[in-house]
Amino acid sequence: MGFRKDEELEIVLEGILKSHAQSLIYLYLLRNGKAKAEDIIRGTKLHPSTVRESLSKMHARGLISRVKLKNDSIGKNPYLYHPLPVIQLLKIYTMEMEEKFNRLISLTSNSLVHLKIEVSDREDES
Repeated sequence: MGFRKDEELEIVLEGILKSHAQSLIYLYLLRNGKAKAEDIIRGTKLHPSTVRESLSKMHARGLISRVKLKNDSIGKNPYLYHPLPVIQLLKIYTMEMEEKFNRLISLTSNSLVHLKIEVSDREDES
């Protein structure tokens, strides 16, 4: 990816994820497909505690998946993290936005309007 495109992607992801650290982590995982926390720390240059906390929050929200690796050395077995596919990320984001919009509608009007936002990839349309 070009520098300008990376910068734009970072801005868009930060708007969706509402976190600079999470946007950098998600982008790193998108580029690399999978990574351990230590790789993400090196690749994003974020503080280790920021990365671990963000990974935990992202996993809880379903934005990333993780698989525990077997470690031959003494210590904790690390996780290998994978990003949620972008289309799935967008579906989660639109569901969250839909809930917020419908809450706003219900709080500000007596209308029976219910907003529905749909995201489909091109394969769904065939």
